[in-house]
Amino acid sequence: MPDAPAARLRARVTGMVQGVGFRYWTLAEAEKRALVGSAGNMPDGTVEVIAEGSRADVESMLAWLRSGGTPGRVDSVQATIVPATGEFTEFSLF
Repeated sequence: MPDAPAARLRARVTGMVQGVGFRYWTLAEAEKRALVGSAGNMPDGTVEVIAEGSRADVESMLAWLRSGGTPGRVDSVQATIVPATGEFTEFSLF
């Protein structure tokens, strides 16, 4: 495992993603990929996901978010991948 995460995914997931276990599944998927970051419900009904790790693992997480294999219903995922900040030590929910 690298000393510091290489990439940071910031995604806003729109659809029926609150109250369906989406964040908990996101946590499990992030842990499978050894990603750190957070997932949280936003006031507008979306879920914000921030995940840091290797570029390949971050891209894999984004692909999962867009896959249709998530709980609830994902209508769209707006995402950016930028260099990691290293601010997280684990993946947490808010």
